[in-house]
Amino acid sequence: MSKVILFNKPYQVLCQFSPVAGKKTLADYIDVPGVYPAGRLDFESEGLLVLTDDGKLQAQISEPKHKQPKCYLAQVENIPERKALITLGRGVSLKDGITRPARVRMVDEPDWLWPRQPPIRTRRQISTQWLELEISEGKNRQVRRMTAAVGHPTLRLVRTRVANWCLDDLQPGDWREASL
Repeated sequence: MSKVILFNKPYQVLCQFSPVAGKKTLADYIDVPGVYPAGRLDFESEGLLVLTDDGKLQAQISEPKHKQPKCYLAQVENIPERKALITLGRGVSLKDGITRPARVRMVDEPDWLWPRQPPIRTRRQISTQWLELEISEGKNRQVRRMTAAVGHPTLRLVRTRVANWCLDDLQPGDWREASL
C-alpha cells in the first residue's frame, strides 16, 4: 500500500531532505522513511506538498504531461485589470513556452490563512490583491512568472490543493497521512 503524506510547507523551507547549511529542509519536519516530494514548492512559497513512497504516483503528480490540477492563492502587487485576468486564463507566454490555460479569479484574503513570518514587505502606495489560480502543469516558478508577465508580481504564494488533496486545516510545519 502506497504511503501519502500531506505537509504544509512553511515559508523558507527547502523541498528536500538532504541538509543545506543554514536552511530548513523537510527533514526538520518529517521523520518518515522512504517518502519523497511529488513536485516542489520553491523556497519562498508555502502550502501543500504531497510526499509519497510510490514512484508511479510521484510521477503522476509531478510530471506536467499528466495535467494534475494544482490550486494556489497568490497575493500580487496592485489590482489586476480584466485584461490581465483574461491573459492568465488563456495562457501566458513565458521564455519556455505558453502556459496551459488557467482558472483564475480575484478573491479576498482567506480568514483561515496564517500570518507569514516574516510578513511580506508592504508599501503604502502599492495595493495588493489575492488571486486564486488553478494550473495543470508545473513549470519552474510558474505562478510567479505568470503573474509577473501580466504586470502583477507575486508577493506571497500558498498552494492549497494538489489533485484531490487539500490543505484543509493543516498548519505550517504540520503533516498528516492521507489515502489515495
